[in-house]
Amino acid sequence: MKTNRLARVERKTRETEVEIDLNLDGKGTSRIDTSYPFLDHMLSLFAYHGFFDLTVVAKGDIKVDYHHLAEDVGICLGKAVRKALGEKKGIRRYGSFFVPMDEVLAQVAIDISGRPVVVFKFPSSEEQHGSELELMKEFFRGFASHAGVTLHVNLCYGSGAHHLMEAAFKAFALSLDEATGLDERRKEIPSTKEKLE
Repeated sequence: MKTNRLARVERKTRETEVEIDLNLDGKGTSRIDTSYPFLDHMLSLFAYHGFFDLTVVAKGDIKVDYHHLAEDVGICLGKAVRKALGEKKGIRRYGSFFVPMDEVLAQVAIDISGRPVVVFKFPSSEEQHGSELELMKEFFRGFASHAGVTLHVNLCYGSGAHHLMEAAFKAFALSLDEATGLDERRKEIPSTKEKLE
């Protein structure tokens, strides 16, 4: 079966410049420099726990805020995953993981369906507006839209943006690793329609 599924994506707008190199069949090594330290940390966790080799170099209009940068990095990572997957033959397609982190529990479920849908659920007690949680929601929306995946990010309970998002990114990595993993029993595209779109 095919290994070393690689992709390179570049995106340049008036607001951001992003370059991503991705190996879905890597060892979890990363070099991340987005000029947004929190996002750097989350992407490093993502690469490590998903066994993805990932390089991200990005800059943007962070004097305004981190919104465009987070969204555009998500868009580029989504494009890279879609490109690296190619025809999607032999993949498992689905992945789902719960990750506990101290007082926090997060779940991420993914279907590489070809249909971009995002459900992002915050704990009812957590303030969303202007927080890292809201910015990461934009990251995940950009990712799902351009990867062509159904993505459910359920921050089940807990408080504090850092631990909530750390658990979410670890669950995201594990779920995506499972969904993109190759199943020796399956040689075709994993759909009775013979298409994922």
